[in-house]
Amino acid sequence: MARWPDLLGGRRSHQNDMAGPAPEANGAADTTALLDVFPEPLLLLNGLAVIASNAAARKLFGAYVDGEDVRLALRHPQASALLTGKREGAVMIGGLGNPDRRWEMTLSPLADGRRMVRLQDRSSAQAAERMRTDFVANASHELRTPLSALIGFIETLEDANGPNDAPIRARFLGIMGAEARRMQRLIDDLMSLSRIEADRFVVPRETIDLVALTRVACAEIEGGGKAGGRVRATIEIEQANVHGDRAQLLQLLHNVIGNALKYGRAESPVMVFVTLAEGNVVLTVRDEGDGIPSELIPRLTERFYRVDPGRSRALGGTGLGLAIVKHVVERHRGRLDIASTVGTGTTVTISLPLAAIP
Repeated sequence: MARWPDLLGGRRSHQNDMAGPAPEANGAADTTALLDVFPEPLLLLNGLAVIASNAAARKLFGAYVDGEDVRLALRHPQASALLTGKREGAVMIGGLGNPDRRWEMTLSPLADGRRMVRLQDRSSAQAAERMRTDFVANASHELRTPLSALIGFIETLEDANGPNDAPIRARFLGIMGAEARRMQRLIDDLMSLSRIEADRFVVPRETIDLVALTRVACAEIEGGGKAGGRVRATIEIEQANVHGDRAQLLQLLHNVIGNALKYGRAESPVMVFVTLAEGNVVLTVRDEGDGIPSELIPRLTERFYRVDPGRSRALGGTGLGLAIVKHVVERHRGRLDIASTVGTGTTVTISLPLAAIP
């Protein structure tokens, strides 16, 4: 397929070879029509003047961008430097349309001496890079805290003048063990999240009975000794098959039910339901806890986000549980909904498409 510089340059050369010149108005209309084929903003330049633009550019810069000095439209020093220099290339610029958007601006010459400015939206790539940077920084911070505590206690115990009292040493060793287990949980969750993200475009093919798997998860959680008989499963269907990854779905169940146990009120039940609705199997987990303010709910699936950081860490949370749940649900082409009322509790609802019956 021909590139747009070739198309425009070829079009002008073809016009020059014709017996008579095309009327100026018709030529401008033809150029605009050709530019409008392309989805990204394009500005056709004669020197520094915009002589034509496409619909995407007019939406970004305004309907009267044609005829403007391109530097006034872009209003960016790096863009101006590229436009006034004698070279081709690309620069990253921001502030067009929205302060958070980032554009890659490419300047290319055409065969007839005119030039083309092309703008490609790189906001998603920039946001992804920022998320990766934040993730590494947050993970490092989360690991540094227990690691610093471990190092401090080890140095204290190694000190010849340190405590020799057996109960004190035992207390120190207990804290060290707790911090080491905290790091282990964090590393396990980081590895789980990494594996899930690596497989996010791989559609699971194994047939899993979510009813049976929910019963397994409830039994494992109760068998761990920390649930205290609080998990109450109400499952009135015999079977509900989905195409899924068994290990990931089991982790999802542990995370959602485990969260409800951690943040629900002591001795209050955690209700688990599995139902069918419109071609989906629906898992609902409801706790009777303090609830979450509505403005914070969209952030619950962010990595390392905690409504109450101190309480979360004290309860053994890593800040990754719901992020893992979100990615598992997305990989399984499902839907995650969280509803909460302050003072009443939180309900997590997960819908997964039923596997087709062969």
